[in-house]
Amino acid sequence: MTPWEIHAVLVANCNCAYGCPCQFDALPTYGTCEAADGFWIEKGFYGEVSLDGLSAGMLAKWPGPIHEGNGERLIIIDDQASLEQRNALEKIITGEDTEDLATIFWVINAMTSIRHETLYLPIKIEADIELRKGHVVVDGVFELNVEPIKNAVTGEEHRARIEIPDGFEFTIAEMASGTAKTHSSFKLPNNNGTHAHLAELHLNNSGIIRL
Repeated sequence: MTPWEIHAVLVANCNCAYGCPCQFDALPTYGTCEAADGFWIEKGFYGEVSLDGLSAGMLAKWPGPIHEGNGERLIIIDDQASLEQRNALEKIITGEDTEDLATIFWVINAMTSIRHETLYLPIKIEADIELRKGHVVVDGVFELNVEPIKNAVTGEEHRARIEIPDGFEFTIAEMASGTAKTHSSFKLPNNNGTHAHLAELHLNNSGIIRL
């Protein structure tokens, strides 16, 4: 198994209500799961290959809860990545060289049966975890905007976060509101003002790196 590690910032959105029932081992709000995300790697490696400064994104959806499988997935990798970096990122995102159930990437790969050919395109990611704001753009594929949840009465920003000490994606994430617009044949029609979260990803072959 090739050793790898990434320290990244994640911007993610799904079609569920704020908070996302998946984070509590509950069923999706509307029965299905439809998700878009992007992450920017501050520091990372796969064996001898540096992943510093690279980005990746994903669209994924399931006809029911993720654990029931039959999902569909599309991976997008930064077109600035070299061939070695592309291969390295794809192995990480498809759950290769990863212990069973250790990362969100492994779980998504195991629960999808339709895996589209990976795209290599420019990816723009902006994220401020503290302010709960994020923006992911993959031209021709999708655009994701994330902003703070607003109080339904006062209109003021509402802050909430989730801590999952034994999770396989993050330990702490800021909750937000996200809207994803898809521009290809891979459609996410229900992600409008729905759950979003921003978090630091500290992952390796064995899962979350406990700091």
